Amino acid sequence: MRTIRRDGRYGHLMPTMTPVTTGQRLSPRSRALLFTATATVLAFGAAGCGAPTTSVPASALVAANTTSSTNKTGLAAVVEASTAFLNTLTDAQRSEVLLGLTKENATAWSNLPCGSTCRVGIQFSTLSATQLAAAEKLLKTALGTKTGTGYDQVSQIILADGVLGEAESSSGGTAPGSGATATETATATETATPTETSTATPTSSAAPTGAPGDGGGGAAGGGYSTGNYYLAFLGTPSKTGTWELHFGGHHLAVNISYAKGKVAGGSPFFIGVEPTSWTTSDGTTYSPLAKMRSSMLKITSSLSTSQLAKAKLTESYTDVLLGPDEDGQFPTTKSGVKVSSLTHKQQALIMKAIKQWVSVNDNAAAKALLKTYKKELTKTYVSYSGTTALTTQGDYVRIDGPSVWIEFVVQDGFVYQDQVHYHTVWRDHTRDYGGEFSF
Repeated sequence: MRTIRRDGRYGHLMPTMTPVTTGQRLSPRSRALLFTATATVLAFGAAGCGAPTTSVPASALVAANTTSSTNKTGLAAVVEASTAFLNTLTDAQRSEVLLGLTKENATAWSNLPCGSTCRVGIQFSTLSATQLAAAEKLLKTALGTKTGTGYDQVSQIILADGVLGEAESSSGGTAPGSGATATETATATETATPTETSTATPTSSAAPTGAPGDGGGGAAGGGYSTGNYYLAFLGTPSKTGTWELHFGGHHLAVNISYAKGKVAGGSPFFIGVEPTSWTTSDGTTYSPLAKMRSSMLKITSSLSTSQLAKAKLTESYTDVLLGPDEDGQFPTTKSGVKVSSLTHKQQALIMKAIKQWVSVNDNAAAKALLKTYKKELTKTYVSYSGTTALTTQGDYVRIDGPSVWIEFVVQDGFVYQDQVHYHTVWRDHTRDYGGEFSF
């Protein structure tokens, strides 16, 4: 049996950051914003700033210091929010954000907390509270609004990185072992309603102790932190031109492409989480990938014995196949059980699952893309490797159609080593990066 493995083990130390008051100019060592995610407060921390590549001159921006219009929706609202964010930046900062729409820039993303060494754009930890508020508004406008998807889900992934940073900081830079407070409780018998009840309540409130260039942040912007996320526009935001909103960091890559007045693509969309679920000190529990996992469990649990036999892959997987730096590497032959052989009820479960990923787009764009995927559904395949429980490293599910490609995989924990954590990616055979590049 062939094993597909891209081992991305890492263990950066990221100290806890202390929030500052709104409007205060943030120091390079401690920058933060009260970043709303449902009822969540995200405090962006960590120092460091990355170097841009192939920037677009600031003069290309049509500056308009206007008040947001409540009647603008869709792309018009995204462009307005993009312009408002750019207008909060200095010329030097704009040169980090406004970059060329090139293959090199578009593919500069990773699932690792590698800061500016593997991605482009401006690091959130270098922004003032006012600038971060404008960035927050932009993301809220561009991403989906349904609970547990889009902006809500992205915000929780960022929050999870703060949990990792505090966990490593409070444990002295060593990964928690079997005594860690976060535990995975999903069982092999779960099929539709996973109930991860892990708790990871950081207790450390120490001030930053890392020096520039160390594992806690610095010039390369590495480490676990809610501030170690990067935003760039590839091309100039406009209602008619071709450009991309490029945002991400550890366990997150958002690539939304625009062309000719509409969304041209919302992929690649990589998302992962560790711990899979945690409870904050105020009693709020977060499980940002629970709905995605549940939707895959519903599909596999609906398959009959003969259907499962057809869906079983011969390969094993410890990560997604088409992660970072694997652009265009779709298998030439589709594997698994063909959706046309499934019942209408099973096909409906597959469409509901696909919606969980596509909903990173704004609602109108997601609806249009789902219509295309539904037309292609009978030519789509479902497959799995490992077990169908999605509780053990190597448990893996894939949806592969003429256009849609979705993978969900279970990995052993890196920081919480007695747990598992999840990686998943949505790609499109023809619409990745808006179809602008060939691979």
